[in-house]
Amino acid sequence: MRWGLEEEIFITEPDRPTLQSLYYLARLVWKDPRRYYTHTACNFVRGKDLRQGLMSGVEISTGLHDGKEGLLADLARRRQDLASVCPGLLVPLGHLLDHEEPSNICGLHLHLSGFPDWERVYRNLIYFLPLLALLVANSPGAGGRFFGPSYRWAKAFAIGPLREDPYFRFQDVIYSKRLGTLEIRVFDPVWDLARIKILLDCVEAIILADRDYPGSIEGYNRLRGLVAREGYIEELRPVYRELSLLVPIEEEMFEEPPAFQVWRLWKEKGTLAVYTALDNAYRGGPLEPRPLPPMQMSWLKVLAGIGGYYLPRLPYNIHKVWLEW
Repeated sequence: MRWGLEEEIFITEPDRPTLQSLYYLARLVWKDPRRYYTHTACNFVRGKDLRQGLMSGVEISTGLHDGKEGLLADLARRRQDLASVCPGLLVPLGHLLDHEEPSNICGLHLHLSGFPDWERVYRNLIYFLPLLALLVANSPGAGGRFFGPSYRWAKAFAIGPLREDPYFRFQDVIYSKRLGTLEIRVFDPVWDLARIKILLDCVEAIILADRDYPGSIEGYNRLRGLVAREGYIEELRPVYRELSLLVPIEEEMFEEPPAFQVWRLWKEKGTLAVYTALDNAYRGGPLEPRPLPPMQMSWLKVLAGIGGYYLPRLPYNIHKVWLEW
């Protein structure tokens, strides 16, 4: 089985993404062009959400790996590289807490390949997916109000209910035309590599299981919005019991998704404290607030980012979109 991962996070300065993020991506690419020209991306806000600003999250992606261990080591290395060029706050959240912007979101996309029976893997994964998504659910708020484990899962434009056409781009699980992988798009980004490892362990166990589970598009779509808002509902308990037969995992991991920890910290200390804590944790420290580092907006850096990152990658981006559609 082969693994790949795309991780999107916000770079805030101090509490909103800015176009200066392009400058940090330019520094990253020119630091190691072979590694990062095709393994980074930038995202922009759309529609009426543009009233709050243009820039959304940035993306780093791993290479393709035959095992989970290599994938996690690759992700950790790329996180370190991004942190080394970025003085802004690295904020792994599915959605920013103080605004309500369905197009301003970040995700964790898992790519899987190398198994013979794609339809069986798809059915088994979507049976467990409402439960698995809680492991990394990490967007508890919108507009300063509590939503539930994942506002992004429920409201984001770039994912959505499953369709009969598995190649349709904006749904929670797709067959990627460009990469030839099964791509799980529903997961939120999370600072905790240990949680990501547990998620990968669960996914691997489900794929290797020697039985068929009753996964269906209708069943998944009925649960997705409910779980995104209410969390670990009673209907998920028998699903957890079946998963625990495959992987030794505590039920508390689903009852207490990362979103709840983030929201408690937000209520106690506020937005900037949460973002500095997430930045600290993403860089390898504890989830604890730290003093806000000095930040200064520079239009020269913005222009350098556009000229040194966005424009040189434009042909590649157009090619990607062409292949994906």
